[in-house]
Amino acid sequence: MTAKILFSACLLGEKVRYDGQHKLINSPVIQRWLAKDLIVTACPEVIGGLSIPRTPAEIMQIKQPPSQLKNDNTDHRLVIMDKNKQDVTQAFVDGANKTLAICQLYQIKMAVMTDGSPSCASSQIYDGSFTGKKIAGQGVTAQLLQNNGITVFSQSQLALAEKYYQSLNS
Repeated sequence: MTAKILFSACLLGEKVRYDGQHKLINSPVIQRWLAKDLIVTACPEVIGGLSIPRTPAEIMQIKQPPSQLKNDNTDHRLVIMDKNKQDVTQAFVDGANKTLAICQLYQIKMAVMTDGSPSCASSQIYDGSFTGKKIAGQGVTAQLLQNNGITVFSQSQLALAEKYYQSLNS
């Protein structure tokens, strides 16, 4: 079986972002992967039950990286609030867990996800102040995937992702 690649749906032109838009990227690498039917798309936020469009949300707190995500009154590792101060943590947690299940179903070992997203970011997230300031950090889904052995790349790391994919299949 040829290895599949998880891809943030917005990067492939699906209008699933909080503002109802996409972040389409055109790349020969992506076109090759699409032609070979290697890509599985997902939007963890939509899978988790959030609407399109939706109020922007940012991660407020992660105390320790989880290997499995849960969120109840005893688990205070993660807090995600939208701009209207509504706690949307559970939808993000649900989306992360469902995305991990998709990866497990397809035996996915790598993902290309949207940096900056509170779900998909692999290296930078917004700082929780809703001022546009970014800090080093990972989104909930990206972190969960990595903690479960799935290598996550941002949309700006396609060359590196392609090399990694080739190493998985050699």
